[in-house]
Amino acid sequence: MSHPLPIAGSPRERDILSNCVHCGLCLEVCPTYQISGDENNSPRGRLRLWREEAEGRLPDDPWTARYTEDCVGCLACETACPANVPYGKALEHTRQQHVAAGRSRVSLTLRLAAALASRPWLFSLLMTPARLLRRLGLSPSPLLFSGKPAVALSTADYAERLVSEHKPTGPRVALLTGCLMEAAFREINFATARVLVRNNIQVVVPRSQGCCGAMREHLGLEGVEELRRANRQAFSGKDFDAVVANSSGCGFALGKALAGEGPPVRDVLDYLGTLPLKKATRQPSAARVYVDLPCHLVHGQKVPGIPPAVLDATGLLWELAPMARECCGSGGVYNLQKPENAREILARKADFLNHAQGDPVILATSNHVCMMQWNSARQAGAVRRPFQVRHVIQLLDEASGEAR
Repeated sequence: MSHPLPIAGSPRERDILSNCVHCGLCLEVCPTYQISGDENNSPRGRLRLWREEAEGRLPDDPWTARYTEDCVGCLACETACPANVPYGKALEHTRQQHVAAGRSRVSLTLRLAAALASRPWLFSLLMTPARLLRRLGLSPSPLLFSGKPAVALSTADYAERLVSEHKPTGPRVALLTGCLMEAAFREINFATARVLVRNNIQVVVPRSQGCCGAMREHLGLEGVEELRRANRQAFSGKDFDAVVANSSGCGFALGKALAGEGPPVRDVLDYLGTLPLKKATRQPSAARVYVDLPCHLVHGQKVPGIPPAVLDATGLLWELAPMARECCGSGGVYNLQKPENAREILARKADFLNHAQGDPVILATSNHVCMMQWNSARQAGAVRRPFQVRHVIQLLDEASGEAR
């Protein structure tokens, strides 16, 4: 027996599934089609399966759910689509329905992680040992890239201290700290605050902010709208010029929550690209930076890329990585749900690092989950030489010689 999806409940919603013109341009950019060669494992194929399921013409079977689960959710197909099919919206609805009906299963571990992410204070507390290990130069997982996060001091307290000390007088922005970013990688939040204040921007970290809901959305779990509602209350009506995010996935998710009901949500590097940045004072270096562009920056937020002026301000020699606009296989939690697919997708992109020039070689991006995926490349065997994984905001922070 089939279970028609609510996405087919109205003529407008049915158009989401029927607007596909079957041109096949999405196949060329779809990472799962590239590694499988299976039409059903492409956006065009999935849309056909979902439409037939919604119309009651396709009986329930495990294959439709499996092909849905195999989607990374990179949204490269939306950029390629001449008919502007909102594939991401269809994917979100379908995942929710498959999980609710028990046709797709989410592991207990990931359900627990999503529950903890919805309670940032508890998540941060439980991740204290991970921050301490990273600060000591020890990593309990290949996904945890190197860094020295504060163990006890929060980003909110740190930003207040910076603003009080330097007294910036420019635009007033709110900083989205993120649940995982704050719990495990808050050194990136600290670097973000320093760069903003150094460029005369007033930084506020609303303490009532919560998880953006991206993890639950990726998993197809309920509760996304409740998290969005809470963040609308945290960020709206506070006279902010913008909300800035240093994680493209979180920024994309928060943008959907605040659309039309709050200040604009901007990627922090894209926002900085509109300002006259302070010039780099770092010493000449043989380092070479290869810049990778997160999918949810380019295809989700529709930002063309990281502004060249921002990359120039790092004071380092940089270039776009080969296949910079293609998916790395992270997909939010995709590398945890489908690790074999994720490794194969990453291997296609990462091979260039084996021959890259530079001392050190630095892979830089602007999304912490992409950083985690890239950091796993050596253990996965895709990269056979040392390289660093950094956030562009960290390189910008270090350019002044004042990073702490």
